[in-house]
Amino acid sequence: MAVSELRGAAAIVGVADLVSPTGELEGSLRALEVRAIREALDDAGLTIADVDGLACATSAGWAPSMELGEYLGISPRWSDSTITGGSSFEIHVEHAAAAIAAGLCDVAVVVYAANPRSSFKRGGSGYTSRQALPGLTAAAEWELAYAMRMPMGAYALAASRHMYEFGTTSEQLAQIAVDTRRWAALNPRARLQENITIDDVLSSPVQASPLHKLDCCLVTDGAGAVVLTSAERARTLANAPIYVLGTGTCHTHSMISEMPDLTVTGAAVSGPLAFAAAGLSPSEIDVAQIYDSFTITVMLLLEDLGFCAKGEGGEFVSEGVLAPGGSLPTNTTGGGLAYTHPGMFGIFLLVEAVRQLRGECGPRQVAGAEVALAHGSGGVLSAMSTVIMGTEATL
Repeated sequence: MAVSELRGAAAIVGVADLVSPTGELEGSLRALEVRAIREALDDAGLTIADVDGLACATSAGWAPSMELGEYLGISPRWSDSTITGGSSFEIHVEHAAAAIAAGLCDVAVVVYAANPRSSFKRGGSGYTSRQALPGLTAAAEWELAYAMRMPMGAYALAASRHMYEFGTTSEQLAQIAVDTRRWAALNPRARLQENITIDDVLSSPVQASPLHKLDCCLVTDGAGAVVLTSAERARTLANAPIYVLGTGTCHTHSMISEMPDLTVTGAAVSGPLAFAAAGLSPSEIDVAQIYDSFTITVMLLLEDLGFCAKGEGGEFVSEGVLAPGGSLPTNTTGGGLAYTHPGMFGIFLLVEAVRQLRGECGPRQVAGAEVALAHGSGGVLSAMSTVIMGTEATL
C-alpha cells in the first residue's frame, strides 16, 4: 500500500488524559491505564469489546501490550509494544493507522501511564539525574562515568552547540518557557499556572549549563489514551473524526555522544515525510504540539520540521509566535514544561491536538483550527515521530 493511500484512511475517535494540578494521581500504573482506556472508549462511544488492536509503552514489564491485553481480558489481533521514549505514541499512531488501513485490526487503543512523582513519595526509587535512561544501558558505561547528568546534560550539549553555531541566546530559549506558561495559565488542569518572565527563567537555578530549571520539564504522574478506527467506521460514531493525514519516523542515535549533529534531529526526516504524505506544508499547520522536554528541544524541532530555517529558531521564537495569539500556537496545554510530564509526554501531544481540532479547549482554544501537528521526541533527541491530523480526510 502506497503512503498516499494511507492519507485519511484512519481516524482518531476517542481521547483521554489523566493529570492533576498537584502532579500526583491515585492508583497503580495498571489502574491508571485502565481508567484512561475506559475514558477514551467512552469518548469514542465504544467499549472494550470493540478493541482488537492494542499499543502500550508503559515502562513496567518486558511486553507491555501483551501484559495489558491479558489484564483487560482481550485478545488483540494487532499488538505493538514499541518503546522509543516520548515519541512512542506517535509511532503507535503511525503503526495503528497503517494496520487499520491494511485490515489488520478495526479499533486500536494506544495507552500510557506513569506515576514517578507519587511513587517516589511512597518510598519508590523515583528518578535521579545520575542514572541512565531506561534502555540506554551503553550510556551508563560511556557517559555517566564522566558525570553526565541525564537527561538534562544531553540537552545542554545540544543547546551549547546551537548557541555556538548560530548565536542563540538563553533569553531566546527562555521565551519558549514564557510562552508555554501563558498557555498553562489558561488551563486549570496544568501543574504550573503562574505566568513567568524571561528574568524568572534566567534567575532559576542552572541544572546543566546553559539550561536553567525553568528550561526543564516537570516530573509528574499522568496517563493518556487514544482510540483509532477506520475512516468509514469513524463517521458513524458520536465525535467528529480527526483524520490521520500523514506520519513520519526517524531515529538517529541512542547515546547523545553518538548524535551525528547536535543541532539536527531526526525530525528533519520525519517532518518532511509526514508533510509529504499529508500533502501539506508547515505554513498550513493551525496548531502545533511539539515535545518540550526542554526549551532547546522545541527550538531544534521547530527548525527541523520546517517552521523556520536551521539556525533561525532563536529569532523565530523571540517575538512570541508560540504564545496565545501568536502565528504558530504551540503546546496549548502548557506542555511538558508546565502541564504534565510523567516521563513520556507524546501521548498528551496527541490528545491535545485532537481536542483542539474538535474545538473543545475552552479559553485556550485556537479559533478555526483544522490541521494540527503532533511531534514526539524520544531518548536524548534520539527517536522522532511526526503525526499530522485534520478535520477533513481529503485535500
